[in-house]
Amino acid sequence: MLGKKKPNFIDGAGGCIVSKNILDNKGNLKWLLREESVNDVDNGWRFFSDIDNDEFINNPKNMTICDFNTVAEIEPAVIGIYHFPIGSDLQLIVENNRRFFLDNLTGKVVEL
Repeated sequence: MLGKKKPNFIDGAGGCIVSKNILDNKGNLKWLLREESVNDVDNGWRFFSDIDNDEFINNPKNMTICDFNTVAEIEPAVIGIYHFPIGSDLQLIVENNRRFFLDNLTGKVVEL
């Protein structure tokens, strides 16, 4: 039997850099940054978990490249921010079973 097919939420979404704590289910997605792409496959998104600290994220072995759709499968809320511009600096807030993003630069709730 073939493996389960991964969902494709956004066609051609490209790759992003993700904390292994998110992919290994050790931490929850919390911080999202969009930087300039480093190549044609990179969409510029960077995802960090709620348990990541500077020491952890400064070790390249703790970060990995994966398809944006993989992150969306873990946390579907990111589908709504995919097209946000370079320079976006967000955090995912989870309160009372509600998920929303806060813009770290303005302190305002992001309207999707």
